[in-house]
Amino acid sequence: MEETFPVRQWRVPTSLPAAKVAGAVLLISLGLLFADGDPVRLALAGLVSAALLGWAARDLVAPVRLAVDAAGLTVVHGFAARRKLPWATIEAISVDRRPRLGLATEILEIDAGQALHLFGRYDLGDSPGDVARVLHTARTAAGA
Repeated sequence: MEETFPVRQWRVPTSLPAAKVAGAVLLISLGLLFADGDPVRLALAGLVSAALLGWAARDLVAPVRLAVDAAGLTVVHGFAARRKLPWATIEAISVDRRPRLGLATEILEIDAGQALHLFGRYDLGDSPGDVARVLHTARTAAGA
């Protein structure tokens, strides 16, 4: 079946980690500029910057969030580990659409029995609806 459906991957857009690092640098700069000798303000800016840098590090260490091949799916699990999900373990693939703050958001949901894997647009670098269609096609091509 490998010939009928090639491996396909979805990854974090390359601009996203750069934006997170820039945000962390900006926060530290603002903290230093406006701290006025207050260690709490500086510590808070440092803490939020460290969280942003950790989030950016995850994007750099594990940029591929989801991959599909004839055998099943590979999803990111935890900080940067990967988990292989054979087609037989996947119960449902759906897209949850909800209006939030005047905007419609989409989340790709992959139900693997004991685990539910959720991916947004910024995890995939593509529309969750489009990714769901590709996954359904792959699942059908694999005969699952």
